[in-house]
Amino acid sequence: MSPIAQLIKLQDYISRYEWDTFRYPTQYIRLKKDNWNKLYSIWENPELLSKPETEEEPETEQPTMSRFSRLKAKWKRPKEENQEPVQENSEYSDLPDTELELKQYFLDKIFRFQMKWATSTVTETSFVNGNYYRDALLKYLLQRFPDTYLIMYLPIFTIKKAPVETEIMLISPIGIEIIHFLEESPDTVIMAGDERTWTLENGNEHTKMLSPLIALKRSENLVSSILASHSIDFPIKKTVLSRTNSIVYATEPYHTKIIGQKNYPDWFHEKRRLTSPLKNMQLKAAEALLKTCQSTSIKRPEWEANRDTETFQDVEE
Repeated sequence: MSPIAQLIKLQDYISRYEWDTFRYPTQYIRLKKDNWNKLYSIWENPELLSKPETEEEPETEQPTMSRFSRLKAKWKRPKEENQEPVQENSEYSDLPDTELELKQYFLDKIFRFQMKWATSTVTETSFVNGNYYRDALLKYLLQRFPDTYLIMYLPIFTIKKAPVETEIMLISPIGIEIIHFLEESPDTVIMAGDERTWTLENGNEHTKMLSPLIALKRSENLVSSILASHSIDFPIKKTVLSRTNSIVYATEPYHTKIIGQKNYPDWFHEKRRLTSPLKNMQLKAAEALLKTCQSTSIKRPEWEANRDTETFQDVEE
């Protein structure tokens, strides 16, 4: 199964990764691998669906239900607020015909699983804008990059009690890349201008836009300040990306990469080729950033009613 990046922060929603930054990245990788292996086994051997679950589970799991079975049960639950409907159990007797289709099927299921971890903890939950479940760029980042990439998607930080919106951040084992995506109509050429404004050219039409370098620089300064306050030395770089347009510039800005449509595949494949495991400094950097992020949430009703009944299953579901 191809790696799947990890969503550790989405806007100002509360995240399980901020609850325990060193635990969840490795736990996610293990869960993803285990669940893919079990789904693939069912796809190869449909008769397994009719067999009772007999494998022995760790002490921390429910004794009569495997981790994959619990995940299947979760996918079958009634529609939650702001979430897309899920299919009934019949889907498991009608899985995709090809392995490629099965991989995409799994990616879509794991995306919803990731969204749960990025918008709730065992005790709290956030009200999620349903548009994020249909956000094509968010899905693209999660489904096409290695699982050792920790993604902060437009996180909001709290600086001196004030919220500060920032750019997309890819935290890899070798550094943090702060990214601004420019996605215009295919016929548009992006002209990188001075530090304040850029120009969008489409035929004879010329439209001014605020330079993305401003938001990138603000995000870089904030990240650098947070890491410095925790004595963390971790590389930071800034990138303007476009998958759909050419970006014309005279001189590339200082410490900033500009990647247009032509060079985007090279950038993308470079990221995909990174095979390094999770690094301690990477997790330290992610932890420091998460601690400074704003989180808006409420107590889970079931937690209020069952304050002393937390189990390991609550964390994994």
